[in-house]
Amino acid sequence: MLKKINNYIQEVQTELQKAQWPWSNEESGLKRFRELWSSSLVVIIAMLLMGGYISFFDFITINIIGFLTRA
Repeated sequence: MLKKINNYIQEVQTELQKAQWPWSNEESGLKRFRELWSSSLVVIIAMLLMGGYISFFDFITINIIGFLTRA
């Protein structure tokens, strides 16, 4: 069982070394993750804008339906 786990870990390490990462090895610290941070920021801003858009139209729709169904 331990041999299988050890073999799995070695294979994972080998595959991760083959991967092409979006940063260069010369950079260090947070500069290394600049592209990752900027991409994440774009996604977060897009999610907030989409959430605001959906919430706005949900609010409008609830008020219109409430107005039309008043007794």
